[in-house]
Parts: sequence; structure tokens; C-alpha cells
Amino acid sequence: MKRQIKANITKILLISTCVIFVGVMLVVPLASVIVYSLREGWQVLAKTVMDQYTIKALQLTLYAAAIAVVFNTVFGLFSSWAITKFRFKGKNFLSTLIDIPFAISPVIAGLIFILIFGRIGWAYDFFNSHDIKVVFAVPGIVLATIFVTFPFVSRELIPLMHAQGTDEEEAAALMGAKGLSVYRRVTLPHIKWGLLYGVILCTARALGEFGAVSVVSGKLRGKTNTLPLHVEQLFQEFHLTASFAAASILVVIAIIILILKNIVEYKGKKEDELHVR
Repeated sequence: MKRQIKANITKILLISTCVIFVGVMLVVPLASVIVYSLREGWQVLAKTVMDQYTIKALQLTLYAAAIAVVFNTVFGLFSSWAITKFRFKGKNFLSTLIDIPFAISPVIAGLIFILIFGRIGWAYDFFNSHDIKVVFAVPGIVLATIFVTFPFVSRELIPLMHAQGTDEEEAAALMGAKGLSVYRRVTLPHIKWGLLYGVILCTARALGEFGAVSVVSGKLRGKTNTLPLHVEQLFQEFHLTASFAAASILVVIAIIILILKNIVEYKGKKEDELHVR
């Protein structure tokens, strides 16, 4: 009886601590953004959201995020397949390289592209001779976004495919199925929810990227300003309400992504329960 009471007390304390921590660190700040953005009324909020620079910043953010997600999804599928289903020299080294963006500061990532594609970079002359501008232009923003979101899809799929094993693929291969057919009909159905989860995480990270993009973008309003950079510029210019109004767009997008994440998790758990039964 005493043990049960202690267990209940421990459970209540743990749950309460988690709820308080999440409320103080996440819910209250996000709610504050929405409340502050409405401080001067809906008209000011609507004016900021519909401002041409806000719209262009949002479009550029979505554009860079879309390219980064597509690129990293394709790479994540290929890399996870290679690392988990084949044996080759340097596999552990490749797996370690994929994690580099997790270990490097986004600001340093931006500086890397400056050192490669900027005026002092070794690749500058080549791209300049072909009239291609990378740094302080949209390509630099896209590259920086790809770099910082590089591991997300891979890191969701690799453990999942390791746990899956190779028995079903080997059985399909023995029955005459070719590589792509095995992957499409056997491997992919087992990892689809993990893939969607990785894509959602990659999207969320890409939309909110600030550090690396800030270094390579040049912050040209209406041209190379993403939405996070636009929020920062408005804040530095002491347009506080407009800054929080623009930030509220990111908050709404984050909430939508969170809902999608929970739906994917729920669907994945339901499917796992059906397989267990």
C-alpha cells in the first residue's frame, strides 16, 4: 500500500514538473507572441502580415525550406538504405559525417559558405565567371538551409531501418524481386511514418533557421530576407508590434507542424499495434 502511494506521489510530481516546465519555457512565450502581436488590434496585425516585405520574406522562407526538404528527403532515403542494408568500408565514417550539422553552430555553417563562395573563397572566381551569385543571394540561403537540416530525415530512418533488419528484403530478393522493387514494396511501407516524421522535423527546422541564413543572406529586404530575419530587423528598428505580428506567422506555422507531427505519431503507433496483434 505504501509503495503504491509513493509511486502515485512520484508520478504526480514528475507530471507536474513536466507540465510546469513546458508551460513556463514553451507555452507562455509562444502565447506572449500572439498576445503582443494583437496589442494594437487586428488591423495592425493584418497590415503587418499583408505587408509586401513580410509576404516576400515568407515566400523566400517557404521556397528555401521546400528545396531543403526535398533534397534532404532524397538524401535521407538513399543514405539510410546504404548504411543499414549494405556493408562497405567507411560506413561508420559516413554515418559520422551526416551528424556534422548537429555539432556545428549554424553561424559557423554560414561562415563556411562565405569562405567557399564569397570573394575570399576558392570557388568565387568560377561562379563569378559564370555570372552565378551564391553568397548574399537566394542560392546561399538555400545551401545554408540544406546544410543545417541535412541529418533530420537520415537520423529518423537509420535507427528504424536497423531495427527492421534485412530478412524481408532478402526473402523478396530470393523470390526474384529487383532492388528498387524490394525497396518500394517491402522497405518503404515499413518506414513511411518515420519518413513523414523526419520530413516534418526537417520542415520545422528549415522554416525557423536564422544563424546560417543570417550570415550568407546579406539581409536585403524584399530580396534575401527570410521571415526570421525580417522579424529580427523589425525588432531592431523598434517596430515591436510589427515584429511580433510577423513572428506570429511562424508561431502559427509551428503549431500546424506540431499538429501534423502528433497525427503522424498517432498513425504510426496505431499501425505498430495492428502489426503486434
